[in-house]
Formats: sequence, structure tokens, C-alpha cells
Amino acid sequence: MKVLLIDSNHPILQSGLEKLGCICEEDYFSTKQQIEEKISDYDGIVIRSRFNIDQQFLEKAANLKFIARVGAGLESIDVDYAEKMGIELISAPEGNRNAVGEHALGMILALFNNLKKADLEIRGGKWLREANRGIELDGRTVGIIGYGNMGKAFAKKLKGFEVEVICYDIKEGVGDENCKQVSLEELQEKTDVLSLHTPFNKLSHHMINAQFISNFKKPFYLINTARGSAVVTDDLVEALRNKKILGACLDVLEYEKLSFENLFENDSFPEAFDYLIQSENVLLSPHIAGWTVESKLKLAQTIVDKVDSLFFSKEVAETELKRVTGIGGLFFKSDDPAKLKEWYKKHLNFNVDDWGSTFWWKDNSGNPACTQWSIFKSDTVYFSPSTKDFMFNYRVEDLNLLLNKLKQEGVAVIGEIEEYDYGKFGWILDPEGNKIELWEPKDVAFLS
Repeated sequence: MKVLLIDSNHPILQSGLEKLGCICEEDYFSTKQQIEEKISDYDGIVIRSRFNIDQQFLEKAANLKFIARVGAGLESIDVDYAEKMGIELISAPEGNRNAVGEHALGMILALFNNLKKADLEIRGGKWLREANRGIELDGRTVGIIGYGNMGKAFAKKLKGFEVEVICYDIKEGVGDENCKQVSLEELQEKTDVLSLHTPFNKLSHHMINAQFISNFKKPFYLINTARGSAVVTDDLVEALRNKKILGACLDVLEYEKLSFENLFENDSFPEAFDYLIQSENVLLSPHIAGWTVESKLKLAQTIVDKVDSLFFSKEVAETELKRVTGIGGLFFKSDDPAKLKEWYKKHLNFNVDDWGSTFWWKDNSGNPACTQWSIFKSDTVYFSPSTKDFMFNYRVEDLNLLLNKLKQEGVAVIGEIEEYDYGKFGWILDPEGNKIELWEPKDVAFLS
């Protein structure tokens, strides 16, 4: 498979593809037209945001099997036409979701505690303590719009705070143990801090406008680490002026170019942008929420893993595909999880912790393996969309490969794969509506 790389990325991307057997060629400087003239020679192309992959480009890509974008979204690609051509589209939100979650949390804490203002004042010889008295996040309600990879990562970071976390999403059943899914009306009624984690599409374009802002029952703070086009800047500034929005953390701006590169190529900016620059209750960063040393590597590795799953691992004969290899966990609901855990500890000698109890055993190769027993509150949404009081977790060997196979077989796959230090997780529904969690484990993470 011959692959063209048109943007620089972490070296592990090219080396990983080459280990799979791909022939990789780099071209970081040719124009779009020049690349169009030779794209028919390639089976795959790896991009970031240098230019649009539109219908004209795709029509010349007669042999293209995949387009991989080293980023969270596919907004620079004509998705409908690419899918019509049978081209696999690959993105990597799993690679930078943790970075986005940390950045969003860091921005709101910095704004609440006047860190930018206080730092600049001290550098200027001012020591103003009372003028920089901060406010606390605890006790507030954080509303998230868009509960996919990024929204879930932010909610997970908030777990250590005494906050209520709620979310609105156009998909049903996306809430989990970190966040309760609610209607848009309830979110607008309760929210103190609003964080945007929506993809770029028609629904999210200019979503935060004057009418939308006015529907909030209370003044609120805004965090945007998604796309600048989601917010009408003029309406945001008006809301800041009349204190309907109390402050804003903006990693992205409406004025950005498609490539997200240099915003400061013009000599003048709109009046609204000048207001943001001068405001002490506005914190700005240059579209770097997912831009960490670690995410650069993880984004690249995610692309390699997905190419492997789609074009190489799937070549494994069906008879060789291992499905469930063991029980990974037993989860059930309780009105009083803490009290019930104590009962199991006292009467059945369960070694319980915050998560429940972990049972260790050895797999067929003699490696340490574990099964988790956990109790959830009766109002948990982690089992959604199932209405049952229990959920099983099953251990699998290759989650990506298995889920692809299950999709082909018509099995209902819920949500997207989520990856943590202790493994990858995916979810399916059986014919009776039982939600099943599939886990590709890294047992050693529990031993460290």
C-alpha cells in the first residue's frame, strides 16, 4: 500500500505505517494542484489541515483507499463524496482528548483565580491581593455540549471537584458515571460553566448566538476548545458587556483559517476581537488545547492502529479471530453502594476499594489477569441505553478488529472506543437490550 504524507507528524506515524508494509512518501510543500496531479498513484493519504480534500481532489484520487486526518475531526474533507467513492475516513479524537480535557480545566481555573492578570501585575511591580481574590469551581454546575471523546475527557477531569456535570448531545444514551445527559432546556437552566465540545458541522455553526445565550437562566462562563465557528463573536462580546456571560476561555476563534495556523496576517481585526484582547475576564490560547507533546505521539499512533485494523489485521482469517476471552467485570446497581460494599467486605471478605473489588487470576499464558466487581448508584446512566440493573464486561483480545466484525454482522455498537492506561473499551447491545462492555485489557496497569 502506497501512502502520501502531506503534513509533518510524529515520526512514529511513518515508521508505524512502514512496519505494516506501507510505502510512505512525504510531500510537505507542493500545492494542492500539484498533489492532485499525482494522487492517483496512492492508496492512502495522511493529512492535518493544509488544504481541503474536496470533490475535485477526490475525483482524481482513483485508487485512494483511505484518508487519515491526524486530528479530531474530518471537516476539511468532503465526507459524503469520499464515502460514495468507498474511501475509508480515519480521524484520531482518541489521541488528543486527554490534552483537550486538561486544557479546558486549566483555562477555567486560571480565569477563576485571575492567574493571567495577577502574573502580569506582579511583573509590573504591583502586589494586589484583594483585587485578585478568586472564585471556586466547587458547588457549581458544569454543562457540556457535545459528549463525545473530548466532552467525556473533560468530565473525567472534573471528577475530583464537587461539581454537578451535565451534558447535552444530539445522540441518545451518551451519559456515563461522570456526567448526566439532560435536555437542552435543563442544561440552560442549571449551567454555571458551559464547555463546548462539538464537531464542526451545520448544527454547531454559529450555535452560540444571541438567542441561544439569552435562553440561559443564569449568567455563565464559556469555554470553547472545539471550533471557533461555533460562537458568534459579536454576540459573545455583547453578552460579556451586559454580564450575561461572566467570562470566556477561548482556545479557538471565529476568525481562524482552515489551516488553524496564523491568525495575525491582517493589519486590522473586527471590533469584537479587539474587545476580547483587552478584556481581563477573557483568556485566549492559539488553538492548542489538543496540542501537547504526548498528544502528538498518541495522535500518530492512533492513525497507525486504525490503518492496521482496517487494512491489515482484518486479513486474519475469521476462524482465527478471538472474540471473548474471559469475564472482565460484573457491574450492578444499588440504592446505597457504600453500605452494600461494606456488607460484602464483612460477610464475604471482599477486598473493596472506591471501584469495588478486583479478583486476580492468570490467563492461559500465565500472565496476571483480573476481573472487576463494581456497584453503581441506582441512578447511574453508565448502563444506558439499557434499562437493566446490571451490565457485564467481557475481556477481548483485539477490540478494534472485533467491533469491526460485529458491525458487519449487524450488531448494535454503542458510542466510540475509549482508551485508558488500563485498556480499551467499547460497548454493544444484545437482542434483549442488555448493554455489554468489551474490554481489551492492560492488566499490568493495576499492578503498578
